[in-house]
Amino acid sequence: MSECVPLNHWGTDASPFHAGEQDAQQRAGVREAAESMGRRGIRRFMPEQHREFFAAQPFVVIGGVDASGQPWATLRAGAPGFVSSPDARTLRIEGGALPGDPLGASWRDGAHLGALGIEPRTRRRNRANGVVRSVEGGTLQVEVMQSFGNCPKYIQSRTPYLTERDAAAPHAQPEIATYLSDADRELLAGADTFFIASANLSEEAGLGKGVDVSHRGGAPGFVRVDDANMLITPDYSGNRFFNTIGNLVHDPRAGLLFIDFATGDVLYLAVQAEIMWDGDELAAFAGAQRVVRFYVNEVRRSRGALPFRWSEVELAPQFLPKTRERA
Repeated sequence: MSECVPLNHWGTDASPFHAGEQDAQQRAGVREAAESMGRRGIRRFMPEQHREFFAAQPFVVIGGVDASGQPWATLRAGAPGFVSSPDARTLRIEGGALPGDPLGASWRDGAHLGALGIEPRTRRRNRANGVVRSVEGGTLQVEVMQSFGNCPKYIQSRTPYLTERDAAAPHAQPEIATYLSDADRELLAGADTFFIASANLSEEAGLGKGVDVSHRGGAPGFVRVDDANMLITPDYSGNRFFNTIGNLVHDPRAGLLFIDFATGDVLYLAVQAEIMWDGDELAAFAGAQRVVRFYVNEVRRSRGALPFRWSEVELAPQFLPKTRERA
């Protein structure tokens, strides 16, 4: 590998990537480029622009693991400013937990957390992965270990509008099952967006240790539901860091989050992932570099949990009917 300049506080012998990410980069033929870009693009602090961006959003997507080590993707929502950054190494998330959050009881000092700030209207997104350093009621204070931006590809444009809710009104208990119901399958089959949490919490991961949460977007129908316990999704060309795929190489457990933008329902899936780098399945998904098969172990639906109404969607340019180029 050619010599890399140690930028953004990475030492000459340190890498922002763990072995699973490096293996995935190698298999995709981008190992050298990914290492060079990672050292420049992944910071060990949050730049001012990212700190302001997180604070301006009405929701943040969060990844974590439960007591069994199962990753879950969830989100917190509130008036802009409920997420703040007191300094370049700290992200503070003050309240905003949704009823039925599968990670509600999982936060403690030392827990790893992945955060994704995303503004669908402008298709901007930034990520911050770190470690929880304090839990005070519903407030999490996170020490940021990795901070980086992503390009706007594959993000559908829609605007959330916070709605008033009666804080005293009871919330329905989440519906928990080991398989997808007909309603769940219908939601997934028409989805254009989901989020995925994955993790590598082994000590061998070094500076790449942690939880990551990422966005996935596609034209409606890009999630193929084969049966009540299996779905398949394409993996398009991205930033070439392979954070999600690399985590799944290490540990195939993942958490998927789907939003029903019409009703405010939130659907959480605990899954096992199988990465398919080649084969006949690729032909079914135009533009895919890989496909991922997910085996569903647990389903949680929280009805009306999200305090938003949403504007009509505008598909990302990559998915407009006359657009053929997706890379």
